[in-house]
Amino acid sequence: MIRFVILAGCLFLVVTAGFTQGRQIEKKQQVWLGYFNQTRLSAKWGIWLDAHIRTREDFFTGFSQGILRLGLTRYLSDDLKLTAGYAFVNHFPAENHKHVSQPEHRPWQQLQWHTRYPRLRLMQWLRLEERWRRKILNDEALADGYLFNFRVRYNFFSQIPLSGKKFQPGTLSFVLNDEVHINFGKQIVYNYFDQNRLFAGFNYHLNKHDNLQFGYMYIFQQLAAGNRYRGIEALRLFYFHHPDWRKK
Repeated sequence: MIRFVILAGCLFLVVTAGFTQGRQIEKKQQVWLGYFNQTRLSAKWGIWLDAHIRTREDFFTGFSQGILRLGLTRYLSDDLKLTAGYAFVNHFPAENHKHVSQPEHRPWQQLQWHTRYPRLRLMQWLRLEERWRRKILNDEALADGYLFNFRVRYNFFSQIPLSGKKFQPGTLSFVLNDEVHINFGKQIVYNYFDQNRLFAGFNYHLNKHDNLQFGYMYIFQQLAAGNRYRGIEALRLFYFHHPDWRKK
């Protein structure tokens, strides 16, 4: 199983490299900071909260996005759960709106499941998003109305312990993670493929409920025009907090 995870990661790299060959790609370097909270309230219910801030370019120049996401989780079992919620996204001023931020309203629904082995942990989710992005009038102002499309995201996450203590507090795990995004809807014409995010790094187990994840991520994105692409090299630092409030 561990060999399969590593082979899958190498395959993602080969496919991405082949797809980008010969194409004009806008390159950026960013830092992605994130906080994730999945709190278990009872045997059946929990809450989801995550927040993000991302820089724009040259790792530390400007900001590109800020995200706040909330959700209510229904536990079908300890390893299978459904979540539905709402996210607010702020797209900071960019080339086509230099002096105004673009807000986005994003309801979302997700199926998430875990698979656990003695020396391997897998997590997958399938997420549907409804994206309502405010129209932009010019460099100075937003227009009335919204652009709308659906987006499906499939995320595959794996971690392998790097010590004999496995996933105990104070240990490191190797992390390999890939997430693909697919657009659909009436307003999507050229970029049904939205982006692919490939991440490799480490997970430090602070305690039973908290993990600090850090590493390198490459994002390959097709822009709305269809013939324009973006390649983002990102340093990613995420903090995961999973408290359990169930009565013992």
